Amino acid sequence: MYAIVEINGQQFKAEAGKRLFVNRLHEAEVGQTVEFEKVLLVDNDGAVTVGTPSVEGAKVVCEVLKELVKGDKVLVFHKKRRKGYRKLNGYRHQYTQLEIKQVIA
Repeated sequence: MYAIVEINGQQFKAEAGKRLFVNRLHEAEVGQTVEFEKVLLVDNDGAVTVGTPSVEGAKVVCEVLKELVKGDKVLVFHKKRRKGYRKLNGYRHQYTQLEIKQVIA
């Protein structure tokens, strides 16, 4: 059984026991249980239910493993040739690590 769930504007495939890295949830704390009720699709062993826009009564229960995980560093480099202008910026995106406990449909 799996479900397609929307978390912070992004869609994820949720299965029990799977771990997800989602955009940072500011209100989340380690060990806290979080429920997401915007389930777009549920597949229960071949019986597919598609929501309009979401499936009623379905939700995904997750546990927060780490509230702040930094992603890989992205380097942004600007240069104007023959002008002596160079600029280098780095950025690391922040994620929250979740473990899916169960999909209720």
